[in-house]
Formats: sequence, C-alpha cells, structure tokens
Amino acid sequence: MGATSESSGAQLIEATRRRVHWVGWLANAVGSLLVLCSIGFLIPILAADEDTAEIAVLNVPFMAVYFFLAGFVISRLSDRRISEGFGWLAEDRVPDKRERHLTLGFAYYSVKLDGLAWAGGGVILFALNAIALSPGFAAAMAATAWLGGETTCALVYLFLERAMRPVTGRALTARPPSRVISPGVRTRLMFAWSLGTGVPVLGVVVVGVIGLTKPDVDPQDIAAAGLFLGAVALTAGMIATVFAARAIADPINSVRAAIMRVEEGDLDARVTIDDGSEVGLLQAGFNRMADGLSERERLRDLFGRQVGEDVARAALQNPPRLGGEEREIGVLFVDLVGSTSMALSMPPTEVVRLLNLFFRVVVETVEERRGLVNKFEGDAALCVFGAPVASPDPAGEALATARELSRRLRVEVPQVDFGIGVSAGPAVAGNVGAEQRFEYTVIGDPVNEAARLSRLAREHSDRVLSSEAALRRAKGPETEAWRIGQPAFLPGRPERTTVVLPR
Repeated sequence: MGATSESSGAQLIEATRRRVHWVGWLANAVGSLLVLCSIGFLIPILAADEDTAEIAVLNVPFMAVYFFLAGFVISRLSDRRISEGFGWLAEDRVPDKRERHLTLGFAYYSVKLDGLAWAGGGVILFALNAIALSPGFAAAMAATAWLGGETTCALVYLFLERAMRPVTGRALTARPPSRVISPGVRTRLMFAWSLGTGVPVLGVVVVGVIGLTKPDVDPQDIAAAGLFLGAVALTAGMIATVFAARAIADPINSVRAAIMRVEEGDLDARVTIDDGSEVGLLQAGFNRMADGLSERERLRDLFGRQVGEDVARAALQNPPRLGGEEREIGVLFVDLVGSTSMALSMPPTEVVRLLNLFFRVVVETVEERRGLVNKFEGDAALCVFGAPVASPDPAGEALATARELSRRLRVEVPQVDFGIGVSAGPAVAGNVGAEQRFEYTVIGDPVNEAARLSRLAREHSDRVLSSEAALRRAKGPETEAWRIGQPAFLPGRPERTTVVLPR
C-alpha cells in the first residue's frame, strides 16, 4: 500500500509503545504504593515500635531500587516483544501466524512479566526480613508483596487489554478468530474480582486473624488497617468493575448498533473485531452473518433480474417444485424486425446497445402494468400478465401494454422496427426442466398465437395485432380502444383467426 498506510502503522506502533510503558509504570507504582501503605499499617501490628526505623531502612531503599530496575527490564522486554510482533503494522500487511500470536498475546505476556518481577521481589523481601528481623514478619512482608503483585497484574491486564484494542482490531480483522485466543470474559471477571474484592478482603482477614492471635495489639491499629483495606476495596473495586464492564459492554454495544443498521436495511454494516475472547467470536459471527445476508440479497436481486421480481418472491416464499397450474393469462410477444441485417451492417457493440435500449423500454412498460417479462428469446421477448401473480384483468392489461409499448418504441427507439402480438386464454404456468435446473414459464395456445400475431403485425402501421379472443376476455375501457380487423391465416392454424387493431 501507499506511504500513508505505512506511516499510520508506524504511528500506531509508537502510540501503543507509549501506552504500554505508561500503563506498566503506573500500575506498578500503584502496586508499590499499596505495599508501602500496607507495610505502614502492619508495622504497628506485627513489630515493636523500636523496630520501625530498621524496617524502613531495610525495605524502602530496596523497594525503590527494585522498582526502577524491574521497570527498566520490563520496558526493554516489552519493546523487544513489540518489535518482533508488530512489524506487520509498519509494513501494512496481514500478520503471519507467529506475529498474530505475539500481538494478541501481548497483554497476557505483560502480565507474566509483572508477575515474575513481583514474585522475585517478594522472595527477596522475605529473605531480607527473615535474616534481619524474624521469619514471621518476613512472611507478612512476602504476603504483602504477593497482594501488591496480584493487584498490579490485574491492573496491567485490564488497562492493556483496552489500550491494545486498535492493534488487536487490525490483527483480528485481517484474520478473524474461529476460537477463543486470549483470556476470556470469565478470566477478566476473575481479574476484576481479585483486584476489587479478593485482595482487600484477604487483607482484612489477615488483619483480623492477627488481632485474634495477638491480644496485645492496639485495637486502633487493627481498625486503621481495616479502614485502609476497606478504602482500597471501594476504590479498586470501582476501577476494576468499570474497566471489566466496558471491556465487555463496548464490543457488545457495537454489535447491537450494527444489528440495528441491518434491521434498517444497511447490509453493509460491519463491526471491528478487536477482542480475542468470546466477545470477539460474537463480533466475527455477526460479520459472517452480515456477509451471508449481503450475499443472499445480491443473489435475490440477481435472481429477480433474471426471472422477474414476482417469480423470485414466489420462489423465496414457497419451495420451488416442477410442474405448474392452469391460469387465465394475457400474453404479449414483441419481436424485433431486421436483427440479422443489423448484425451484418453494424458493429457488434452498437447492436448490443440497440438491443439493450429496446428491451429496457419493453421491461419498463410491461412492469408498469404489473406484467412479467418471462424470457428474452434473442431479439424477442415473451411477456405474461396474470402469472405468477393473479390479475383481475390479464387480457386487458396485455392489450393496454401493447398499445403503450408500440407508442414508446416508435418514439424512444426509432432506429428499429418491431411487431407486437397479443393473445389471452388458459395456459399452464410453472417450473419446467429438471430438479437440478429449471425455469418458470407459461405453456399454452395463447403463447403460440401471440408469437404468430407479432410476425403478422409487421404489416400494419401500428405494428400491433391482437386476437379477438383476447379482446372478448378484456374488461373495462380497454375494450373500446380496439377495432375488429380482417380474419387472417396464422402459420400452423387450419382456420382463419379474427384479429383486432388499435383504434
């Protein structure tokens, strides 16, 4: 693609890199602050007052150094992962299997990095405090670090999952998911629960156990620790719930909005697939459904153009079957005169242009009277009234259409000559062919009679002839628009046929 697309991909990579760094440092800072505050509330409960300074000197410098060192290492590893997995964005191409895996698994990869960093920090904290102070206090410090690490990991995943959506959307749009390929809705809710409820409640339980097992602890210290953990639960719970809810609700809302567009007739509505969980499968499923509806509509439109809207609608409403039923119909047959000489004297493209203009007038005129252009036969067209949709006056509609069609063809396509024949009567209308391939048609004497009358009509000035039988079957004012002509022999008929002409 062009340079603009490549620049857009490079810009997205850089923007994602900044988000990843910002989220990582912020989440770890929140976790570290939580640990520091927890230690501050635990010291009066677990240690003597004279040990407070030693605890602070031992742990605070280590935590500060470890925070920046671990953060630097995590940032470097994240940058390497981005460079390895996001190259397809800069090159504006579809990601290969490995790049797609690296891209979609980035948030989970970041959680694992932070989890390992916090686990290492907890082990070192335990060792330092066990050597310098006591194993009991060291265990409390390690537990505090574990709680801070769990909080950090939950924040990192919830934040990064949302920050990565633009990149995730491109990767999944290029290769829509067929299965869950990232932590699902259940995992996200578990992250939100651990951050908003599990960690603080566990802390409250620990403080309560300490209060029960150490009767000499000041109740005010227990109360202060409980209030702190309660405030953490309220704040973290709200943040976790908001992010988890939006991670699920936003994609579902996009699908709901797209469904409303489809209901309104917009079959081009699609949603961006920006989630690798069950929600992403929902998005991909909607897009596949919309593709199917769009394809079905194109087929229906093409089918309607091929066989006529009424035939297509009847076929869609009822299972098609071979055979037909007897109907009272009106038939109009229009035949182009001199098509062979036209093909010899004119370029093929000009012949096709004239044929298309000729048939356009035929289709428009017939459909205005609710007729069906049943088939095109080279340079002729068979038009039917009263099938497949019944009509109260098929003969009258055929006669009125013949007069109007004659007028329009003389005015709009004066380059060609033609003949129009009209007949009416009983005929069989239905599907003819085989189970694998059939077409809707009408079979009966009115069809044959109209075709023969169209050839005879070339000898008359209006280029229109009808059988007297059709006029007798007509109703309304159309009966006054025709006059009786001279009987004539039609090819294949032993007796003369009485014909009628427009007045």
